[in-house]
Amino acid sequence: MSEASIAKKAELVDVYAQKFADAASVVVADSRGLTVEQDTILRKQLREAGVEFKVVKNSILRRAAEKAGLNDLAETFVGPSAVAFSNEDVIAPAKILSEFAKTADALEVKAGVIDGVVSSKEEIAAIASLPGREGLLSMLLSVLQAPVRNVAYAINAVAESKEDVA
Repeated sequence: MSEASIAKKAELVDVYAQKFADAASVVVADSRGLTVEQDTILRKQLREAGVEFKVVKNSILRRAAEKAGLNDLAETFVGPSAVAFSNEDVIAPAKILSEFAKTADALEVKAGVIDGVVSSKEEIAAIASLPGREGLLSMLLSVLQAPVRNVAYAINAVAESKEDVA
């Protein structure tokens, strides 16, 4: 192997090691067997959510994961591997890939990394079942509004009872 080729592969390892380190979440999947149409739809959904989706040689991914300190993840790079990186939304790659896997039998989620911790495919599926960021924010807002709403109802009930007496 030429020195230029070795240098290029070493550079790719560094690039992907940095992507592993910077990502809020990473999901590893086997996308072998997807049709071109399915692959196009999947990539479009991921791109719209701000998720980078790449198919990379396992040897490069394995070395990059080890360099990033994710030795447990390096074991999942067997067979065809596609990797989804998200720097912002932790749930997006897991949610999109898991939902898509329900309609496309050829797609299989293997494992992932959530905030620097290697997660199994079962943990990724559990994360995918969580509501999205907007859903979580609306739930939080509802919980925060409940005490104020209850006080308003109580005040209104007291005011109505005083009106009935008068």
